[in-house]
Amino acid sequence: MEKINILIADDHSMVREGLKQLIELEEDIEVIAQAGNGTEAVDKIQQYNPDVVLLDINMPIMNGLEVLKQLNENKIKTKVLILTIHNEIEYLHKAIEIGVQGYVLKDSEADVLIKAIRTINKGESYIQPNLASLLFKRMNSSTEDKTFGVSKLTKREIEVLKLITEGMLNKEIAHRLCISEKTVKNHVSNIFKKINVSDRTQAAVYAIRNNIVNIF
Repeated sequence: MEKINILIADDHSMVREGLKQLIELEEDIEVIAQAGNGTEAVDKIQQYNPDVVLLDINMPIMNGLEVLKQLNENKIKTKVLILTIHNEIEYLHKAIEIGVQGYVLKDSEADVLIKAIRTINKGESYIQPNLASLLFKRMNSSTEDKTFGVSKLTKREIEVLKLITEGMLNKEIAHRLCISEKTVKNHVSNIFKKINVSDRTQAAVYAIRNNIVNIF
C-alpha cells in the first residue's frame, strides 16, 4: 500500500505529536516530517516533498497564509490543508483566494481530518462542511452578479453541486443519488465548465454565493 506522506507544521510540539499519533492510526497515512515555524515548514516541504502538509495559520517567523502563498508562487505540488482554530470568515476566504486545497478546524472530529487528507491527496478540495455558512455570509454580502451559469445547470447537476458543497466525494454522491461514480464524474466535469470553475472549492463557493444550496 502506497502511503500518504504528511508534514505537520505547527508551533506547538504537543499538538504535532498528538496529530502524528492520531493520523498514523490509519494504515495509509504516515508523518515523515514536522516543522515548528513557517520558514522551517517551507524548507522541509522542499526537502521532504510530502504529499500533504497540515498547516497551522498562527506560526512564528512566517504564518500559515504566507507559507501557502510562497508554496503557490514557487509552484510546489504539495497539497495544503489548513488546520486551525480560526473559524473567522476572513481567514477562510483569504486561504481560498490564495489557493488552499483544504480547510479544517482543530476541534473537528478525527474522521473529518482523515477524510480531508485523503480527499485533497486525490487532487480534490475539501472545506469542512459546517464552515459553509461562513462562506455564505461573506459571499452573500457581495453585490457582484455571478449567476450567469446557474440557468445552464440541469436539475441533476444542481443536485450534484449541492452535495459537493456539503463536502461529499464522487463515490458518496453516487451512493446518495443512486447513480454510477462515472456518471457523477461526468456531471462534475459539466458543472465546472458551465459555471467556469476549476475545482470543487471554487464550485462550492459559487454554489453558496448564488444560493444554490437552497434550490429545490
